[in-house]
Amino acid sequence: MKGVIYARYSSDNQREESIEGQLRECKAFAEKNDIQIIETYIDRALSAKTDNRPAFQKMISDSAKGQFDVVIVWKLDRFARNRYDSAHYKAILKRNNVRVISATEVISQGPEGIILESLLEGMAEYYSAELAEKVVRGMAENAYKCKFNGGAIPFGYYIDNEQHFRINEEEAAVVREVFKLYNGGMTLQQVADHLNSKGIRSRKGATFKVSSVSKMLSNRRYMGEYSFREIVIEDGIPAIVSKDAFESANRRLAANKRAPAKFKAKADDEYILTTKLYCGKCMSFMIGESGTSRRNITYRYYKCSSAKSKKGCDKKPVKKDAIEDLVIDQIQRIIWDDELIDEIAETVMTVQSQGGSEIPLLTKQLSETTKSISNVMKAIEMGVVTETTKERLLELESQKKELEFQLATEKIKRPTLTKEQVVLWLEHFRELDSQNPKHRKRLVDTFVNAVILYDDRIEFYFNFKGNAKILTKDDLEKGSDLFAYAPPNKYWMNTYFFCGGFAVKVML
Repeated sequence: MKGVIYARYSSDNQREESIEGQLRECKAFAEKNDIQIIETYIDRALSAKTDNRPAFQKMISDSAKGQFDVVIVWKLDRFARNRYDSAHYKAILKRNNVRVISATEVISQGPEGIILESLLEGMAEYYSAELAEKVVRGMAENAYKCKFNGGAIPFGYYIDNEQHFRINEEEAAVVREVFKLYNGGMTLQQVADHLNSKGIRSRKGATFKVSSVSKMLSNRRYMGEYSFREIVIEDGIPAIVSKDAFESANRRLAANKRAPAKFKAKADDEYILTTKLYCGKCMSFMIGESGTSRRNITYRYYKCSSAKSKKGCDKKPVKKDAIEDLVIDQIQRIIWDDELIDEIAETVMTVQSQGGSEIPLLTKQLSETTKSISNVMKAIEMGVVTETTKERLLELESQKKELEFQLATEKIKRPTLTKEQVVLWLEHFRELDSQNPKHRKRLVDTFVNAVILYDDRIEFYFNFKGNAKILTKDDLEKGSDLFAYAPPNKYWMNTYFFCGGFAVKVML
């Protein structure tokens, strides 16, 4: 995994050594868990009670670039002390496939924020879907007229004043050449190299790559097909290449896709407990590995990262399916417990109430401003009309508009959830398929804080108060192979690092 470090000290009373100490412990944690640090973000003399921190905001922005998988902090209060802000920014990072990890706290402090984070994402998804439904109706009308509905304009076209597709002849010549070269036997890489050698660049000035050539060859607009959602209109836009040329290129693309990929990881290889499962002996992460036996059977399990790196830990691996099934079973027990769901909802309501003072403050200021406007209007009605009263009224009206805008912005950013909404949101997890890999990961991300695996017991820590649970060997059903550690006899071993939904495989 690749990671960045975020460090902060909050006042001038703290010294530079405070930052150095944080960096030292974060780097030691990264080394212990085989995380490559690519950047460090530091805010000096800035409180975590506010999100107005330059380095912090740059880190959040950089997370969208897909260059790192985790953010390491000395303690979680370095990231944020406002639970609402913490949930808000963790949700942004999560959308960018980045997780926040504490170097010194195996069990996160204030984990209820993760439940709140999941709720905020769900509500945002609901409002987005509702808005999208209204927007789509208007876009569908455009589609029946073959009008441009937004997004990237394909290379080779431009959009006229009436929002129709028109051919850019200079770029269209390049598109035709790409189809001709590929249908003539060149590989995608050879086509890309040919274009680059001639100095041809994309609209953004970038060189052509295999992915961009493949995308061009599979874009059905080039043979004149217009499509928007379920609406498909043949010959709806001007064609750049013939249908025969397009179909020929796509038959070849399909044949190449069916060719076996040597090192392609399967979708069901995702290790959903990555950054959640800890070794009970050294408190390092346990990471996913797979091995193939002499009979060509693939085995998957989690292995201590320190043991893997031979740094002194002798913790044995645990079977992937066994530990993941056990964790999912514990989550299922939570979401089907009505009393516990009610308690979690109450906790979320408490967390929500601690989300900051911006809305109450803005509401109070708006009320005072409205009252002041009323007083000025009364003075005018009584005949007190001067340049000063006019200026004051204009000033107050402007102030009122600004406060109303700020208040609306805060309410959108921080939607208020009712307890009933929270309960309904938690109960919807009962509808998820516990065998579906995406659903399993969603359950783990929402409810699991940490799982610590010892040789004789497992400790579970969930994202709500009173969250600890311990299972011993005797508690498990007879016949469980959870503690059957022996890895397969193998010719070779694969090591997978999973973060952000991507698998990186290293052959050993």
